[in-house]
Amino acid sequence: MSLEKLFIKHKSDKFRHNYHEIYDPFLNKIKNKRLNILEIGVSDGASIKAWSEYFKKSVIVGIDIKKIDLKKKNLNRKNIHIYQGSQSDNVFINFIINKYKKFDIIIDDGSHYPADVIRSFKLLFKSLSLKGLYFIEDTQTSYNHFFGGNPFDLKYSNTQINFFKNLADKINYKEIANPFKSKSVYDGLIKSVSFFHNMIVIRKDINNIESNLVLNNSYENKRFLTKLKRNPEKKFQYFLKYKIIFKLYTLTLYLFNLLKKIILLRF
Repeated sequence: MSLEKLFIKHKSDKFRHNYHEIYDPFLNKIKNKRLNILEIGVSDGASIKAWSEYFKKSVIVGIDIKKIDLKKKNLNRKNIHIYQGSQSDNVFINFIINKYKKFDIIIDDGSHYPADVIRSFKLLFKSLSLKGLYFIEDTQTSYNHFFGGNPFDLKYSNTQINFFKNLADKINYKEIANPFKSKSVYDGLIKSVSFFHNMIVIRKDINNIESNLVLNNSYENKRFLTKLKRNPEKKFQYFLKYKIIFKLYTLTLYLFNLLKKIILLRF
């Protein structure tokens, strides 16, 4: 049965939001594999029952901050495992990770509060398998101050939308010509970040393609070596230009932008 029909069958609001149209291209080819799947937010159990039937060979783990009556919600199924706890509780999330080790698919349909969404991702990213998929639903709360979002300062607000916008930079982390850049836990592990209406999808996978413009985040070093290889007799000239003048220019811009961030409190 298709995901669309399963959402309808179990009366999941994912159908009303047309989420099946987003999920299907990502999940259709892997639905018959043996996977570990985590859904944050069980609520009435509608969607987890749909996942249970869609991924028949998989283990479906559900967590919810509220106590779920498995019998009442008809969740006493062999491949469904429900736990009570907060999605932003470090101890609880680590308990889930230690029990199941790795998840191939993680779906955040929890509180939808920006702080919870961001914290859950930071806690769970290490447990997401390579080639794994992380779905964040109902991202419209980023734009609603009654949910902890910020509709008044879209560019610099501390919301899940902005967090994942910035995460998209990790796809091109080797292209960032900033030799002072600090290494991130996401560098080399983000294959794609896809934005849809009210949903974000992250694919985790090895991403270590070398840049053709920078070396270890330094344009100066890459340019120096390229030029030196072509004309080794001009080593001093290239050293002066790229290792001294260009690096001073980069340092000046770095310090200027650092000062601007401090003044504007943009961290």
